[in-house]
Formats: sequence, C-alpha cells, structure tokens
Amino acid sequence: MSNNNNYSQLNPELIVATVEQLSRRIEERFPEAGLLEVSRHLCRIARDSRQRVSESARRSIWIHASIILLLGLLVFGLWMSTSELRIQFKPGSVTWLEFIQAMESGINDVIFVGAGIFFLVSLESRIKRRRILKALHELRSLAHVIDMHQLTKDPQRASGSLVTTPSSPSDELSPDQLIRYLDYCSEMLSLVGKLAALYLQRTDDPVVLSTVDEIENLTTGLSRKIWQKLMIIHAGPK
Repeated sequence: MSNNNNYSQLNPELIVATVEQLSRRIEERFPEAGLLEVSRHLCRIARDSRQRVSESARRSIWIHASIILLLGLLVFGLWMSTSELRIQFKPGSVTWLEFIQAMESGINDVIFVGAGIFFLVSLESRIKRRRILKALHELRSLAHVIDMHQLTKDPQRASGSLVTTPSSPSDELSPDQLIRYLDYCSEMLSLVGKLAALYLQRTDDPVVLSTVDEIENLTTGLSRKIWQKLMIIHAGPK
C-alpha cells in the first residue's frame, strides 16, 4: 500500500538523485564548461541539505535532558515546600505574614525553574534556526552564481544578427547547445528552490519561512529571465 505522504512532501532522496542526474547531463554535453563545476557544487549542497534536514528533525539530547532535570528539581522543590508547610505551619503556630513569605519563596522557585525551562526550549529553536539560515544563505548565493553563468548568453547570437565588439564575451555555442545550456541553468535554479523548501517540512519558524519565500522568489525571477531568452531563440530571426 502506498503512503500518501510520498505525494504531499518533498523527498530529499529524490531531489538529490535529480540533482546528480542533472550534473551528469551537463557533463555529457558541456564537459569543459564552468557550469559543470557549479552543478557538482549543487550536488554537494543537496547531499548536505539531506543530512541537515534529517538532523533538524531530531531533538537535542542534552537540552531535553536539562529540561527533564529542571522539571525534576521543580517537583522536588514543590514537594519539599509542601512538606515543610505541613510540618511547621500548624493552626495558630505562625502568622499570616510568615505563611505568605513561605508561599512567596515557593512561587519564586517555580518562576526561576520555569524561566530556565523556557530558555532551554527557545535555545534549541535558536540553534536550529541559525543552522538552517546558514544553509539557506548558501543556496541563495548559489542561485546568483548560476545566474552569472547564463548572464552573458545572448540569444541574438543564435540568429547570427548580433554585431560583436572586441569586448563582447566569446561564445561558441550553437543554437541547440545554447537552448540546452539555458535549460540546465533554469533546472538548477528550480532545484535550488526545492532544496530551500525542504527545510520548511521540519520547522514552522517564521524567519525560516520568510527566507525560503525570498529564495523561491529569487529563483523564479532568475528563471523568468532565462525563459525570455529561450523565447527569443525559439522565435528565430525576424
């Protein structure tokens, strides 16, 4: 029986396999191109992302052990406080002021331990957020690198209508090769967005969500520029 989760969530293994296959396709067509090294770097990032996403789903053992220890201390402190109250605070033996002071001491202990528990819980979230944001920053930087590789690929070269100058970038790609090259850049940008989206499946942190949305908007915008070039090539010379 198939698992419906396979169709409602991104599968890190399949994304890594897709990135590796794309890198092989680039190597077969453009073995000397700098885009090949970029694709290999994307493969490494994809494998790292697979591991990081898996690690982000695991809870920190030492933080949770500390939380359990604090909870134990809280229960023990409350038990000691109630025991002391039962022993010392007999009717008529203490004043209301002494009773209130004893209760205040117990409440302070509860607040102190509660603050420690809250700090540890938020600490784990902050650690995970910092690691995820570092990985997302790497993906954002790679998207700009991919865009640099397609930046000088002028679609007018395919029609032969472009008048070059001594400072024009050299490009010996045929129209078919140029189409494939731009397609590969677009696919890589799409995969960068999918790798970023992987992290949303393990966290609902608003900062992470905002950063992933930013990366997806970035890759979509860069891909749109590539498709505009492809449309010019497919339209042919006028």
